[in-house]
Amino acid sequence: MQQKNTKISLFFKGMAMGIAEVIPGVSGGTIAFITGIYERLINAIKGILGPEVIGTLRNNGFKAAWRVADGNFLLFLLLGMLTGLVAGVFGVSHLLAEYPSLLWAFFFGLIIASCIYIGRKVKSWGIAEIIAILAGTALAYYITIANPAQGSESLLVVFVAGMIAISALILPGISGSFMLLLMGMYTFILPTVKTALKTFDTGSLIVVAVFALGCLVGLALFSRILAWTFKNYHDPTLALLTGFMLGSLNKIWPWRNVVEYRTNSHGEQVPFIEHNVLPAQFEGEAYFWGAIVLAIIGFTAVFLLDRFGTKPELKENEI
Repeated sequence: MQQKNTKISLFFKGMAMGIAEVIPGVSGGTIAFITGIYERLINAIKGILGPEVIGTLRNNGFKAAWRVADGNFLLFLLLGMLTGLVAGVFGVSHLLAEYPSLLWAFFFGLIIASCIYIGRKVKSWGIAEIIAILAGTALAYYITIANPAQGSESLLVVFVAGMIAISALILPGISGSFMLLLMGMYTFILPTVKTALKTFDTGSLIVVAVFALGCLVGLALFSRILAWTFKNYHDPTLALLTGFMLGSLNKIWPWRNVVEYRTNSHGEQVPFIEHNVLPAQFEGEAYFWGAIVLAIIGFTAVFLLDRFGTKPELKENEI
């Protein structure tokens, strides 16, 4: 029964990560952190893409390699992420179009609480940790105010975009979707994924496959870097990740007016550059009190997850 509950829990954590990744400015890595699976996820990704799993597969067979790779953990998390991504592509994109201030308010509260939550995980705040949190905050803030580039439909650019987006996915506070937005690729990749899911168009499927390949390469490289920093510089790494989330708050402000639109490859007008404004200056329905309530719910959700949803995970051979 405990194993079954753990699998269900992993599925829903993955689903939340998948939904978060569709929203520019919200990171699946943040969800992984506040649900207590972040470091295990990094180590599992590093392991499954490393030589140890291949060596075990060759010498001891698939079952042993699956255990070394923490296969059950990754399987149920991945199934949840895929479900969340599909739900996000179709559902969250609708909420962003119809009720943007409410959705952003929820995530704004969630990210503020996450900063407090992760900051408290730093055992000792010294000079290195202070420098790390300031550097992380400055870098993430700069990313949020940088002007988006003009994208390209070149498969090489799509591959590189996949590498960068997946690296951002496992960094709390830096959204893979937002990195795609900065590269000018968000308005190309997201509609292409929609088309691939709806029509199985060959051209769209090729783009999605190349993007996925870039993601795999990015995961293989970046997971090793993060695993090494956690092992050797645990507290400065946590402080840096806390800074990333603090700096990202600028992008998640609930009331933003669009100052420039771009037409994507599917002929749709999509937001390109936005400016933060006060609720009274928001061009649209501000839903002020609703936004406040949802921000409080998002804030509270993090600590509820900490209290009820972050029990120590079973090891891979216990799932």
